Amino acid sequence: MHYDPLSSSIEYVKGVGPKRAELLKKEVHITSFNDLMMYYPFRYADRSKIFTIKEISPSMPYVQLKGRIVAMQELGHKRSTRLVALLEDATGTVELVWFKGLKWIREKLAVGKIFIVYGKPSLFSGKINIPHPELETPESYEQLLGTTLQPFYSTTEKLRNIGLDSKGIAKIMRNLLASIKGNIPETLPSWLIKRYNIPRREEAIMNIHFPQDEQQLGLARKRLKFEELFYVQLGLLLAKHDRYKKSKGHIFSTVGDRFHHFYSQNLPFALTDAQKRVIKEIRSDLGKGTQMNRLLQGDVGSGKTLVALLTMLIANDNNFQVALMVPTEILASQHYKTIVALLNNIPVETRLLTGSTKAAKRKSLLQELEQGDINILIGTHALIEESVIFKNLGLVIIDEQHRFGVAQRAKMWGKSSVPPHILVMTATPIPRTLAMTLYGDLDVSVIDEMPPGRKPVKTFHLTDSKRLRLFAFMREQIALGRQIYVVYPLIEESEKLELKDLMDGYESLSRAFPLPDYAISIVHGRMKAEQKAYEMQRFIKNETQIMVSTTVIEVGVDIPNASVMVIENAERFGLSQLHQLRGRVGRGADQAYCVLMSGDKITHEGRKRLSIMVQSNNGFDIAEEDLAIRGPGDLQGTQQSGLLEFRIADIVRDEKIMVFARGIAEEIVQFDPELKDDKNVVIKRQMDELKKSRHEWIRIS
Repeated sequence: MHYDPLSSSIEYVKGVGPKRAELLKKEVHITSFNDLMMYYPFRYADRSKIFTIKEISPSMPYVQLKGRIVAMQELGHKRSTRLVALLEDATGTVELVWFKGLKWIREKLAVGKIFIVYGKPSLFSGKINIPHPELETPESYEQLLGTTLQPFYSTTEKLRNIGLDSKGIAKIMRNLLASIKGNIPETLPSWLIKRYNIPRREEAIMNIHFPQDEQQLGLARKRLKFEELFYVQLGLLLAKHDRYKKSKGHIFSTVGDRFHHFYSQNLPFALTDAQKRVIKEIRSDLGKGTQMNRLLQGDVGSGKTLVALLTMLIANDNNFQVALMVPTEILASQHYKTIVALLNNIPVETRLLTGSTKAAKRKSLLQELEQGDINILIGTHALIEESVIFKNLGLVIIDEQHRFGVAQRAKMWGKSSVPPHILVMTATPIPRTLAMTLYGDLDVSVIDEMPPGRKPVKTFHLTDSKRLRLFAFMREQIALGRQIYVVYPLIEESEKLELKDLMDGYESLSRAFPLPDYAISIVHGRMKAEQKAYEMQRFIKNETQIMVSTTVIEVGVDIPNASVMVIENAERFGLSQLHQLRGRVGRGADQAYCVLMSGDKITHEGRKRLSIMVQSNNGFDIAEEDLAIRGPGDLQGTQQSGLLEFRIADIVRDEKIMVFARGIAEEIVQFDPELKDDKNVVIKRQMDELKKSRHEWIRIS
């Protein structure tokens, strides 16, 4: 077994030692030479230009000066002492000011000494000064820098206290790189490096830390980003290939009477071309003899439920049972009613199972299920309980899958000796780059077309000062027989966030829309299920005209008569959530409206989000914008992946590199899925290494 210098403990890097090693481990999880080597700078400063004092102004970013200290003094009293030094060059003088670390600065400074000074000019009492500049003697500047681009490393207060500020980390990084030069293993095969003229890894590592110029830095970044994205994509594609090879699946060979009857007699409207294309893709999967794992994306109202139902009927025609698992009781009940109504006169036994199902009813339902008398079972998390036993489960459909954890989903697969086919549905459009990373081992279908006749929802942004105008508009709509949702982000008042909370909003609406002319429902997450159901039923039956709610209505409420969605404090919601809420209206033939309410003063980012909502009704465009604004780690459901913990790649900005990396990964999986070819031995070794250190690739099954 060969010795790997990169696995050595960090304490053996020159300038580290046991005390610093312990703190590096605690503060930034650096334990080995390899960890430090891959602790990349977050920015670089161009130190090639030295300005004259006459040239600098407070509007400039960081500047570099060279001059002599001509005076220094401490000002103020004990608690607020500051050290002021006067730097002079041929063009003038400027004050350098320090408020912290005065003892260390005093030891370093001396009148008459020449320094290279680096800092941000600012204005104080009408004069330019430079607070807390970096100081180097001309000799140490040459020695430390050795490059025109100075790296900056993330650090912490505790690390700074032991001399490991950015400059201190750069110093130990130089020592490390000097000691491991010639021992940095290559992680890409030579054929790939030659074919695409990719820099070698050692060269990229040296240039990511201490680049000679912008071009070298750019090449190093590209190489390291490519490597990271390539191995993520290869891992996902190998997992997908492995599943196809190993996982047997039921063959649904028949498209029978139930499917044909429904298609010819019960279809509520003609399928769109997008729906037909997706059903064709699903039918192809179901006949292959391997387990289907397909993600179905479609905007709110694009007709995913209809596609799901047609898939269920194929399973039923082949004598298999179907489970449809959804995150909330409201949504389960909604799906149940919709499906039962659509299946009118077709012999398909459909049942609903939730936490609220009464004990006696549950007992008989579970007996029927085990005997095979139930064809479709719709439910919440209740479906994964051990007491729920299927006779012949062939298909599992999961709606809004990001709300279920991996362990919960896995329990569904265990309910059949042969893994059931999986169809995962989401109305939260996932940007392409995120889908490729999170669901790269799934087949993806997209319904990118809306059923004919659906009018786009008209969206407006109003501030609190226009509230009377909003109330007048709501009265007009109610007079036309329409119903209105008013959604709030919180249930109770929060001192930290000055939001109009639900109860306060309910009271003010009750004053503006008094009984007996108007009636208002209220629904929130802390209510008992039966209370929620009662309030929902009042609204569904049009006994109330306004539904005041938290985001529990985000999924699963389909009331064609509701044509107005008012979202309070809309700037506090993410774009995808705003789009989901907007999708609750516009389900009937009438023109629907979404009114985004915000305070009169909102942040630039908040205004930008609301502006995007006003301009676009396309969920995929909105998801792309959301990803760009918030970043991947912030998006709902993605935190569990571990795939997004990139050291250097950025799935928003590096889409081109990711697509390029995936193309190469696809080629490798096509020609050498076992990685047995001699030319891919480096890839095989690297994949084995990554499996040890990284979370398992995200899997649906």
